[in-house]
Amino acid sequence: MLTSTDFRGLLNQRFFKNFFPVPATSPLSLGQPTPGFALTDVTNGDRTVKLTDYKDKQPVILAFTRIFTEKQYCPFCFPHIKALNENYEQFTERGIELLMITSTDLQQSKTVVKDLNLKMPLLSDPTCRVFQAYQVGQALGAPLPAQFVIDKSGILRYKHLFSFLDHNANVETLLSQCCFLSAE
Repeated sequence: MLTSTDFRGLLNQRFFKNFFPVPATSPLSLGQPTPGFALTDVTNGDRTVKLTDYKDKQPVILAFTRIFTEKQYCPFCFPHIKALNENYEQFTERGIELLMITSTDLQQSKTVVKDLNLKMPLLSDPTCRVFQAYQVGQALGAPLPAQFVIDKSGILRYKHLFSFLDHNANVETLLSQCCFLSAE
């Protein structure tokens, strides 16, 4: 696990905008369409990825993650990021795209991709607009983690919001949702 006491870059505009706690209250309901977005995929050459790119093609898992800076990870999210990355092929083999969304800026995100050897797309949302559209909540300088499973029609089929008792949906839970979606 990366451990560092380098806090450079932590106190930025994003930190102060996300400092005060806002609970995870996403009103998105199962069976309803999800908000669209366009973000930069840092893993794959800074290409723009739109959620609509997958419509009528394949289901998508949005994995919102909490990274403070390129060297400061949420202790709940770091193992989750690693587990998703290690199992990325299991998702793609089932025809599911796994998109990880972070609030770190492009440069910080590029360092994360390199340091963690990420295979899955890492989408940069430094303005936190997509985090806010999905109402995942925030606390202490960064948005909270959450996971959303969206079918190929753009309909929400599963959501997991952060709580102190259940931080992130585990790989097995997400894969079980993939099996359900792959049958459609």
